[in-house]
Amino acid sequence: MSDGSASHPYVGLWITADGQIRHELLAGGRYDEARGVCEIAYRGRYEVTDNHIEYWDDTGFTADGDFIDGVLHHGGMLLYRR
Repeated sequence: MSDGSASHPYVGLWITADGQIRHELLAGGRYDEARGVCEIAYRGRYEVTDNHIEYWDDTGFTADGDFIDGVLHHGGMLLYRR
């Protein structure tokens, strides 16, 4: 997120309907991704521009997604605000 504001509407927990994938978008532009029982599968930084999110994992992996009608579309998954 460009300004790192905690009041940004996308900061917080995003989760798939089955609960297996969880993205926690932290204030300040960092994120944690949990997968199943692994609480920190990936960790890195992110930026949101308008409704588009770019991820940079600490290992160098990159990904992106889009927020459409209150749903995060990322890597073929749908994540919902929790």
